[in-house]
Amino acid sequence: MAEKTTEGLTPNQKIALVLAAMGADNASQVYKHLSDDEIEAISTEVAKLEYQPIDVVEGVLNEFYELCLTQKVVTEGGVDYAREILEKAFGAEAANTLLQRITKQLKTKSFDFVRKADYKNLLAIVQNEHPQTIALVLSYARIDQAAAILAELPKEKRVEVVERIARMDRASPDVIKSLEATLEKKFANLVNIDSMEVGGISYVAEVMNNVDRATEKYIFDELSARDQKLADQIKQKMFVFEDIVTLDSMAIQEFTKQVDPKDLAIAIKGSTQEVAECIFSNISSRARESLQADIEYLHNVRMRDVEAAQQNIVATIRRLEQDGIITISHGGGGDEVIA
Repeated sequence: MAEKTTEGLTPNQKIALVLAAMGADNASQVYKHLSDDEIEAISTEVAKLEYQPIDVVEGVLNEFYELCLTQKVVTEGGVDYAREILEKAFGAEAANTLLQRITKQLKTKSFDFVRKADYKNLLAIVQNEHPQTIALVLSYARIDQAAAILAELPKEKRVEVVERIARMDRASPDVIKSLEATLEKKFANLVNIDSMEVGGISYVAEVMNNVDRATEKYIFDELSARDQKLADQIKQKMFVFEDIVTLDSMAIQEFTKQVDPKDLAIAIKGSTQEVAECIFSNISSRARESLQADIEYLHNVRMRDVEAAQQNIVATIRRLEQDGIITISHGGGGDEVIA
């Protein structure tokens, strides 16, 4: 492997070295397949090329060759075949590094048409498919698409699809290609589909965090009856409104300042006493008095309004966590803070 001799170079600098080594005639053929922006960026690097030590040039060419070989065997023979060939050629450690690099590139291309599609169009296409097919397609969809489609699937399919997504790890190239052949009749602009990691518990937990509360409750009630352990594993990866009691005082103070006061009042109106007391005990006396007044003013609140308000609050809490402002414990022992 040539990583140490090439690690200081940018991707465009490496491409420039490869093109320079090809010669003008061969390089011109490559340029025919590039966009105008790519041509401009790479040509700039070619123009800036200075003398490079032979070990750097050889390192870049070897890296280019290895990536070309890896992509060829992955796309033509599948991941397992690729691993076998690359281990024989480069050894187990180098083969693993190459596979990780190329499969990451292929994953970003997989089901690109799904991520760009309107969820209603996707729903119309997949709703009558087998739950395994729906699960595979949703595993490549954006989180918001998957959540919207899941909420509109027939009730009897929702739980099975969630269960199948959670149990996914990898999909074989043959299965993906077969699915592509079936779906290409229904999609006008279908791109090539590659075999990568799909689904899994973390993914389905994120989807469940984005469905409405009624759908979430129904799915977990049914899934728990089928497989309590799997339901618990998904819940451990999620953050739901009732988990507010697990937040520290600073996190509660932060999210209560960020959310709409009306949402907070409605959410607490329909919450458990434990959640209400947790929030009241961690905010200032002035904020507590104001919140209590807002709650007392509310009458005949619809459950769907309570669920919507609670979902808005959960979304705010998750955003604050993603921004690094607060910390949420997801279980599993990895969240301890060491002083």
